[in-house]
Amino acid sequence: MKNTMKQIPIVTLAIAILGVSINMFLAPHHIAAGGVSGIGILAEQAFGIDRALVVLVLNVVMLILTFFFLGNTVFIRTVIGSMLLPLSLAVVPEVMVTQDRLLSVIFGSALFAVGVAILYKIGASSGGTTIPPLIFKKYFGLNTSVGLLFTDAIIVLFNIFVFGVEEFLYAILSIVITSIVMSYIETGLKRRKAIMIMSETHIEAIKLVLQANSNRGITVFSVSGGYTGTEKNMLMIVMDNQEYPGLLKLINEVDSKAFVIAYNVSEVHGLEFTYQPLG
Repeated sequence: MKNTMKQIPIVTLAIAILGVSINMFLAPHHIAAGGVSGIGILAEQAFGIDRALVVLVLNVVMLILTFFFLGNTVFIRTVIGSMLLPLSLAVVPEVMVTQDRLLSVIFGSALFAVGVAILYKIGASSGGTTIPPLIFKKYFGLNTSVGLLFTDAIIVLFNIFVFGVEEFLYAILSIVITSIVMSYIETGLKRRKAIMIMSETHIEAIKLVLQANSNRGITVFSVSGGYTGTEKNMLMIVMDNQEYPGLLKLINEVDSKAFVIAYNVSEVHGLEFTYQPLG
């Protein structure tokens, strides 16, 4: 309970982001891109029912599912989000930030993804259709971004009947953008570059140069050639992307024929990457 109370400011911030994305970007352009908020937009257009009220009722139903399938801890966190989302939709003014519908879909969907991802990171939720993805992940191991895409796709279909084909296509674009941004956030924001270095005759010299000119740790692997079977050492170093050109320059100064493999890693924890300022 103490930890949950500490997370209330984070949940409030995330819910505020969701409110802005819906009321200022998606709803003014009639984009019901899934979620209980999407159902609220559809119901408001079709039946004249206030979207905040629709969201509140549906969130109560989802809270019941949360209690039985996700446990007390998630339930408590979800209660906060479920009550704050209708409040956010009622408080945040419906303002059309831009007349360009495509821009609204892009920015609104990205904001929505950020808000939901923040909630998922702390095991909380805004309620509604963000609950089924958490259930799918717990019982079936399905990625939450994929689960959200599947759940919202059903709701998006109703855009055809309420708003029309164009709004339906924009809604599809919206959930795709949301899924991509969420997946990017979930797989890590601490993206770095991992470099493998091999040299026939200068591997030790390269290691000494890198140790003298970089504050990054170096790992040494013992490898063997697939064709010759010759035993040799290979270096691995992880660093920021902007440090990579300088690294290549140092390697080329020692051995211009060195074999270098570089690839992107989604997230790095520990050592100076987590606990010390990056050099």
